[in-house]
Amino acid sequence: MKTRAAILRRHDAAGPYAQTRPLEIALVDLAPPGPGEILVAIKAAGLCHSDLSVINGDRPRPLPMALGHEAAGVVEAVGEGVTDLVPGDHVVTVFMPNCGHCLPCAEGRPALCEPGAAANGAGALVSGGSRLTERGAPVHHHLGVSAFAERAVMSRRSVVRIDSDIPLVEAALFGCAVLTGVGAVVNTARLGLGASTAVIGLGGVGLAALLGARAAGAARIVAVDLSPDKLALAKDLGATDIVDARDADCVEQVRAATGGGVDFAFEMAGSIGALAGAVDMTRRGGTTVTAGLPPPGAALPVDIVRLVGEERTLKGSYMGSCVPSRDIPRYIQLYREGRLPVQRLLSATLTLDEINMGFDRLHDGSAVRQVVTF
Repeated sequence: MKTRAAILRRHDAAGPYAQTRPLEIALVDLAPPGPGEILVAIKAAGLCHSDLSVINGDRPRPLPMALGHEAAGVVEAVGEGVTDLVPGDHVVTVFMPNCGHCLPCAEGRPALCEPGAAANGAGALVSGGSRLTERGAPVHHHLGVSAFAERAVMSRRSVVRIDSDIPLVEAALFGCAVLTGVGAVVNTARLGLGASTAVIGLGGVGLAALLGARAAGAARIVAVDLSPDKLALAKDLGATDIVDARDADCVEQVRAATGGGVDFAFEMAGSIGALAGAVDMTRRGGTTVTAGLPPPGAALPVDIVRLVGEERTLKGSYMGSCVPSRDIPRYIQLYREGRLPVQRLLSATLTLDEINMGFDRLHDGSAVRQVVTF
């Protein structure tokens, strides 16, 4: 069958993207689902910095590639061996498929699946190869999903079924922003009741972390960003304190507000400077968690004497250290109860033809989460 999809053909396009149009909306061929795969009609797909980092070349991927990894849709067909999904089921996509057999999967850490990571790096499905072609040549998959398209074929292990009454525009955010942000708080950090925390970088993932910290019972939540509008939104979402990252004494403000530093600091900006600041905002004996993804090769100098002498912890968090089949239903239940108001993260909905303009807004920081609807 044919499907319209947003295809990236080069990494060197300069902004504004609305003019240079690095994403081309093209009609490509989509093969039917093979064994262990499903065909999904995409209904909503979020624009994320992980997509932007491929567009701007910070995280090079094999090209051409159909982008998009945070989405929700409806199953249209299933391949051989798929017995737990049927056409009509609503699903949320997951950007790290898991094989279920490698050592990390066996340890209950599917975010670190080795075959899944290898497939994502190669622009392939975890079941092997591509189901997208253009004039007979393969088009690579983005993170096993390629959600900026009317339809997508992906591994059964790239989705989690959800109840059909959840609005799909909001459901899409659970596949990356919520999974990563909330997961970093409750899984990676295991933040406890009454803890103090700082969130640095208030994009979709950062604001989801803020919501997660509030739901987990943090007593003090300091939000740090460059954008006055995002700081105002963070305050409205439950931040007890806001700090402008442009202030020269930003770190000192956080430490002063929290009696010497926070128990947990979460760096979500993808910036080495932000991560260094997050470490400095963390108290002695505290934990700094980063889910930001700067360009490959970026390095953080670490004072080892301070790390040891102050018993500090510095942790990475990928996909919120989540088990998606367990955590997405949990987070959706919190959303139903009003404890995770993820709909507040939505800045706008777009058509597929407006996607380049949407990435301009994401790049300049004027939007939190935009969603392409189909």
